[in-house]
Amino acid sequence: MSGMTYTCLMSVYDKEDPLYLKTSLESLFDQTVPPEEILIVKDGHLPDSLENVLQEYCARYPNIFTIVGYESNQGLWYALKYGVVRCRNQLIMRMDVDDWSSPLRAEKELAVFESDPSIDCVGTLVVEFQGDLSNEKSYVELPETNDEIEQFGKRRCPFRHPTLMFKKSAVLEAGNYQEMPFFEDYDLYFRMKKSGSNFFNIQEKLVYVRVGEEFFYRRGSFSYMKHMLHFKTNCLSKGYFSLLDFVVTAAPHIVVS
Repeated sequence: MSGMTYTCLMSVYDKEDPLYLKTSLESLFDQTVPPEEILIVKDGHLPDSLENVLQEYCARYPNIFTIVGYESNQGLWYALKYGVVRCRNQLIMRMDVDDWSSPLRAEKELAVFESDPSIDCVGTLVVEFQGDLSNEKSYVELPETNDEIEQFGKRRCPFRHPTLMFKKSAVLEAGNYQEMPFFEDYDLYFRMKKSGSNFFNIQEKLVYVRVGEEFFYRRGSFSYMKHMLHFKTNCLSKGYFSLLDFVVTAAPHIVVS
């Protein structure tokens, strides 16, 4: 990878499972190209069980971890906004504390940036699983090229957030993460697109995303529907997609809720 380095950005809050955090961190150190920095944002006060995991890994891997945070929980969007500006590398890889990355993930994402400097954000395909990694529930297909991503993005988010590696400068130019519950990643995509960013999705399953029953319940909840309508109304007002796109994508959520 001709000397390309990256920071892995993670947010941790008090409800996280310490065992999941360990599994996620182990997958980072198993990368064929491991991170030069892992920046952990403590989104509020953490219990001893999580603090102990962080202390253990900081001791095992000195000079790799940057731990930052604040006293009270602010939500994922705030944690990521807080973290992005503190990452010391231009390339930032996102990772959630309950997910797992294939050992080749970083190498393959870095290769895209190396082969095409015009790319600002790279994602991958994902496998959704419950409990154990072998308990696969679904496989998510996503568009590959920038043009395909743009077309797909008019109706659905063209990325899975925990798979992304992006240029810090491109995210900051687009305004960094902003408050948009459930839709932080989709909102950031539209703003990056508007500021001229280019995108790519590697057509390989390189990230395993953990889902539980609450994941599916949340998607069908009234609260989710309210936030969805707020987000899509905002997109419509800014011209991110058409009235037809709004109706076609909003209607199924309203019916389910």
